[in-house]
Parts: sequence; structure tokens; C-alpha cells
Amino acid sequence: MAIPQVPDSALRNPFRTDLLSGQVAIVTGGGTGIGRAIALELAECGAKLAICGRRPDPIAQVAAEIQAKGGTCVHRTCDIREPEQIAAFVATVKAELGRIDILVNNAGGQRPFPAAHMPLVNFEKVVKNNLIGTFAMTQAVAQQAMIPQQSGTIINIIAMIYRGFPGMAHTGAARAGVDNLTKSLAVEWSQYRIRCNAVAPGIIRTSGTDRYPEELLHIARRSTPWKRLGVSEEVAHLVTFLASPAADYVTGSTYYIDGGASLWGDMFPLPDDE
Repeated sequence: MAIPQVPDSALRNPFRTDLLSGQVAIVTGGGTGIGRAIALELAECGAKLAICGRRPDPIAQVAAEIQAKGGTCVHRTCDIREPEQIAAFVATVKAELGRIDILVNNAGGQRPFPAAHMPLVNFEKVVKNNLIGTFAMTQAVAQQAMIPQQSGTIINIIAMIYRGFPGMAHTGAARAGVDNLTKSLAVEWSQYRIRCNAVAPGIIRTSGTDRYPEELLHIARRSTPWKRLGVSEEVAHLVTFLASPAADYVTGSTYYIDGGASLWGDMFPLPDDE
């Protein structure tokens, strides 16, 4: 059986170019991979963008892409593990773009590591980045922009944690925390008309997964009912929908975009008893 290919239609932006006109969106980790695809699509739909990341060159390149197409994009280096950098970044966005309507918490990082041999410091670093950093950015945006303006949309990019995350217990624990945080904030901040949802991608072929062994990606494809890996553009389409007025009644939900992999397959084969 031939490996299914990504259809051309999945790569194209299906939304109107004025869908998000007049809105300001922050995308953390917006310089590469999924974050880059999200930033580009939100800009194509009319939003003004602000992107951040730890490395200056990738975010500058994405900002230049957006600006070359006539869009607006503020870009700053920002490590979401550092509250002072978050506060400065959010203040800059408010000062330069006037408001913040959409926050996409995409920044994070991890690598496969067996739990039995994982140093505690590695676990702590991933939790600080993926969970605590996400909360710190979310709280800063809410306090400085969304709560005062009584509106906003938060979209947290997590991971395929439906059946745990064997092989990456550190990020599984952190992302599960963000999943629960999403539900909690959806209720707490409904009084401010702030919607909060999460997107849980499966294995998406990006520059990040290019660092993984090819055999691991083959196992992922084989363990996915749809029999292919996803692409960043497909995640961006889901995020754009959740950011749009079409999702006004959607809050507190987590959407899996994984070709069915969270429901089936052996992503972490166990040794035989024999």
C-alpha cells in the first residue's frame, strides 16, 4: 500500500482574507514549524501579528514574510521561562498595536527521554517551559489586555496526551497541565468574555520532528489510522477556526488533530513477556 500523501487542499488557506480584520494576534514560538504556519495564516486572514521566540533570526524571517505580503508583524525575542521578558513583550505589543485579541501559546520544547533515566532537572525544565511559561504568558496577556477590554481568545498548543505520553513523560505531564488549565480558565474568565481552547497535534512533520530518528517517524505513521503524518498548515487551519467568530460558542475544549492516532496504535511498543 502506498503511503497516503497530504492533499493539496490541506496546504491552502481555506478562510476569507478579512476573517480576522482589525484583530491583533500573538503567536509564541512563531518563528518555526507549527508556530510559523499559524502566524502566516492568521496574517493572511487580516490579523496584525506579534510573534516571539528565543532565537532572533527565525522570527525576523517570518515577520519579513508577513510584511512582504502587506501585513503587520511585530517581532521580539522572548523566553517564556522569564516573567520579565514576557511582561516587556506584552507591553510592547500593546504599545505598538493597541490591543491583543488572540493569544496562541505555541512555544515549548522537549525531546524523547525514558522516564526511568530522566534527571529531575530535565523534567523541571520542560515543566517550566511548557506549563509554567504558558501560564505566565497567558496571565500577562489577560491582565494587560484581554480582561480590561473584556474580550479575547486563547488557544493553547499542547500534544497528543489522550493516552499518556510514554517516552516523553515530562512533556506529557506539562501538556496535561495545560489541558486542565485550559478548562479552568474557560470557566474563570468567561465573565470577561475570554474563550480558551486547546489544540493537540499528533506527529506533525516540521523542522522539529526532522531531529527525530526516521524509524520513530515511521512508527508514528504506521500507528496512525490515517496512515500519514500531519503538516503544520493543517494545525493552522484548526487554530484559525478557533480564533474566528465562527467559534464564538466554543470554549474549554481540546481538539485532537492526529489522524486518529490518539485512539489507536502502539506508539510505544512494550517488550514481549516471553
